[in-house]
Amino acid sequence: MSGSLVQIHNLTLPSGPSIFYRSAGDPADPTILLLHGFPSSSFQYRNLIPQLSSEHHVIAPDFPGFGFTTVPDSPAYDYTFAGLTRTTLEFLDALMITTFAVYVFDYGAPVGFRIALERPEAVKAIVTQNGNAYNEGLGAFWDPVRDLWKSDTANTRTVLERGLLTFATTKFQYTDGVGDPKLLAQIPPDPYYLDWALLERPGQTDIQIGLFKDYQSNVKLYPKFQAYLRDSKVPVLVIWGKNDKIFIEAGAEPFKRDVKDLKFELLDTGHFALETHGQKIAKEIRDFLKQRGL
Repeated sequence: MSGSLVQIHNLTLPSGPSIFYRSAGDPADPTILLLHGFPSSSFQYRNLIPQLSSEHHVIAPDFPGFGFTTVPDSPAYDYTFAGLTRTTLEFLDALMITTFAVYVFDYGAPVGFRIALERPEAVKAIVTQNGNAYNEGLGAFWDPVRDLWKSDTANTRTVLERGLLTFATTKFQYTDGVGDPKLLAQIPPDPYYLDWALLERPGQTDIQIGLFKDYQSNVKLYPKFQAYLRDSKVPVLVIWGKNDKIFIEAGAEPFKRDVKDLKFELLDTGHFALETHGQKIAKEIRDFLKQRGL
């Protein structure tokens, strides 16, 4: 199913950031908010957006520090997950969007769950595609990040930079874990080359290592995220690349414990599941929302 053409926009917020975002669909229709991960941007949703826009207004912003969103030099931007959440809420307010379903992935998950804690009445449904909320979901990929949490030194930062902020690791996130060689061969190079080019911009190393360090603030909030899932009764679609080494399959299973209205599916793919299973994910989202009148 295809919908309207994807449009691109820049929206300058009162606090300063100019948010680059993609959208499609009629703003009068129910909104789906797509929140991207590391090291990507709204570009990761370039194919999903039109597939959801026939009956929904779909918006996908770039977080500050990612994609094509820009921030002024002064005042200094707060590159933390609390800062990303405040900016996303300000963005939603500027567009006068008060209710929405949210697709969370990777870094988009803690932002989405923080929004849900602050405005539980706004979130009508959650789609989590490798969007983690449990300690069980943090794979060995996070070991050097955990070392940074224990001791923020020049050495731990250098290990992160050389291990995670590289072209090889960027490409790995797209290609590792894809079960079908034919699907692997069809992943275009555009996404990981774009991600890498944007990671190479001045200042990016400090921004990204700062966010790695601050991710521990999300882990501390995991119990509150889980309580929200239990208490809010929000419907959740878990659709997870089971071979992901970053947010591993074990992080998908606990949603069964906390979510009452749950659709659960594992896919034979890795982290960026949309690159290999985009049409299936789009159909699952449409069906999930339609069955719930959303």
